[in-house]
Amino acid sequence: MRIDRATTGDTAAVEALLREAHLPLEGAAEALSLGVVARDGREVVAAAAVERYGDAGLLRSVVVAPARRGTGLGRGIVAAAEDLARADGVHDLYLLTETAIDWFPRLGYEIVDRPEATAAVGKSVEFTTVCKDSGVPMRRRL
Repeated sequence: MRIDRATTGDTAAVEALLREAHLPLEGAAEALSLGVVARDGREVVAAAAVERYGDAGLLRSVVVAPARRGTGLGRGIVAAAEDLARADGVHDLYLLTETAIDWFPRLGYEIVDRPEATAAVGKSVEFTTVCKDSGVPMRRRL
């Protein structure tokens, strides 16, 4: 198992994982330009991406294949995305979640008020359309 920088050739596999997990596809392909994937051989089994907004970023499209959940791969893929974001100059990483509200705090994310997150990364498709009125905003300082 290895974690690599995502390429445009990974888009279909990542979108399939997102579809299977019932996560939004809107903007995912574009976000992969600053993203990572985990591969088992040639198969993409996890992914995460960061949308950059100045020195803030939005962690999105965090997904792990169902058979690989509970193995620590989620932590690994988030850590790799955080490293990539940090190297790209992101200082505060935000996210929106409806399904992993209890999981992300274990990785150092804290719930923040929606206006704070909106001010930092509110131009994202996740804030403007996909999770416009839903999703719990969280932040981690990198």
